[in-house]
Amino acid sequence: MATRIVYDAAGSPPDAASVDLLARLQLAARRAGAELRLRHASDDLLAVIVFAGLAEVLRVEPQRQVEEREERGPCREERELPDQPALELENL
Repeated sequence: MATRIVYDAAGSPPDAASVDLLARLQLAARRAGAELRLRHASDDLLAVIVFAGLAEVLRVEPQRQVEEREERGPCREERELPDQPALELENL
């Protein structure tokens, strides 16, 4: 198993120079038998990486987001509700 090097790209500007640097780091890591992974890359930086055609070469670790939970309310029985529009038409 190759050694994994994690690069925090949060402060990297979304430009060609950053993508060039990341590509060179990935090449050096592979030559050393390691694997470079990006973390916290901005959407703009990812767009530049895709535009450069390096999306498969420069792998980005997915950002883990906190899952939102719905608050549990009281348990309710399922039942059919009356058809409101039909009830309103009867009063016309």
